[in-house]
Amino acid sequence: MKFHVFQDGKAVESFLPCGAYLFGTDGISVRRTKIGFKKGYVECVRPNMETAGLALLWPIQGFGRILLPTTCLPERDRPYNLNVEIVRAKLMQITNRREDWSFFDEIEGMEGVSQQSQDLFIDAIQNIGDPERASQLADESLRKAMVYSEKLAVRQGKSLFDRRRKSHGFSRGCLGCRIDPALMSKSAYVDKLAELFASVTVPVNWARIETRQGHYDFSDLDACITMLSRRKAVLSAGPLLRFSKESLPDWLLQSGMGFEKMRETAYQFVSKVVARYAAMVHRWYVISGLNAVNQFNFNFEQILEMTRAANMAVRAAGSRAVRVIEVSCPWGEYYATTPGSIPPFVYMDMVVQSGTSFDAFGLQMRFGKDESGMHLRDMMQISSILDCFAPVAKPLHITDVQIPSESGKGPFSVDVAGLWHRKWDQARQGQWLDRFYKIVLSKPFVEAVNYGSLADDPAETIPHGGLLTEQLEPKEAFATLKRLHVSMFKR
Repeated sequence: MKFHVFQDGKAVESFLPCGAYLFGTDGISVRRTKIGFKKGYVECVRPNMETAGLALLWPIQGFGRILLPTTCLPERDRPYNLNVEIVRAKLMQITNRREDWSFFDEIEGMEGVSQQSQDLFIDAIQNIGDPERASQLADESLRKAMVYSEKLAVRQGKSLFDRRRKSHGFSRGCLGCRIDPALMSKSAYVDKLAELFASVTVPVNWARIETRQGHYDFSDLDACITMLSRRKAVLSAGPLLRFSKESLPDWLLQSGMGFEKMRETAYQFVSKVVARYAAMVHRWYVISGLNAVNQFNFNFEQILEMTRAANMAVRAAGSRAVRVIEVSCPWGEYYATTPGSIPPFVYMDMVVQSGTSFDAFGLQMRFGKDESGMHLRDMMQISSILDCFAPVAKPLHITDVQIPSESGKGPFSVDVAGLWHRKWDQARQGQWLDRFYKIVLSKPFVEAVNYGSLADDPAETIPHGGLLTEQLEPKEAFATLKRLHVSMFKR
């Protein structure tokens, strides 16, 4: 497939297809594909002739740069007009969401905007023989469609959020944050943590705890968990297991042990940690991201077996806490390029079908980096993907939420990671989080939302992604979440 790319009604000579991947009619990324830009066209080479859609970071004048898909299209010799196909998919999504949400009223200040967008799209289709003119009409249609879709998703989210709030549908531990143990000695950090969050997640890193096989250093964990337990916080800990290089001890990476031995070693580590803190921890993030991050290239059956064994270890160690299985990258872009990975819905379904005993799924949502799963999505896409998880027979926790408060460089540049209306600053971060949290918490199956970092840290996945500066001064996002917390629990 080829897609002709236009900007301001003219064919572009240079274009970087950031975050680009192909997906099938089932929404699953297509493997063994090649996507590149050449002489005005995005060219997509794939292993079969089945219909597929293209998703990539796309500029929208006045709105930003958002990762957007086309509809699924058949292969043909004649190139598609990418500008037209992207707005076609967005208008189709708006129509589907309005039907699913039974939302047919006009949105205040948006009267007629949806119809105007559709009329412009029809004009673009009628001018498809004049690709430059069609692209201009499509761009104008998309601008209106993006504004309308955002307003629609926010309006729907706020309506259901208010309904849930009035019915006292939120638990004390539904708003949480992951801490940095190295900062727990600073009173300003601890005070700000206690000011906003009743629920706290203490990170567990196997690589730092068991630096030598059979020798455990629990000093950092002991200090954090003891302090937070005294403060009556709702304590979470984990992930106990994450099979990424930085989360695994060097001795394990170099051991060359087979899967059976690896499973026993992981089981033993989980048992040690859980037994030590079973009386204080209310929620365990048992295993994280095994759908997407698989350092040892476990096969499908081994992934399921490791997931099952880790959850068994928590229960066998005497803990009655909630057990959460964390899933990375809910849109599943990584599947196109990562060997040994499993699409998120397939992994979740197979874990449930296998009879693994656990209590909830966690869903990581981080944006602001040119990396699979972290390119910026719009609010309607976020709301829509969450609706897709509704049929899963387990509650959902949204974890590791992060969005920057400052535009970065390299992989964190807005040109390659995404942009929301204008360059990131503290006000923009706060506004984004206000909308995101209300949409997420409007879903009755979402039990908790955990922010990924209380304070800025250059080493974090998303730099400038904290609610406090490096000097521990509160950002506007901190005040935003505090207002949200007050509104949720005022009687």
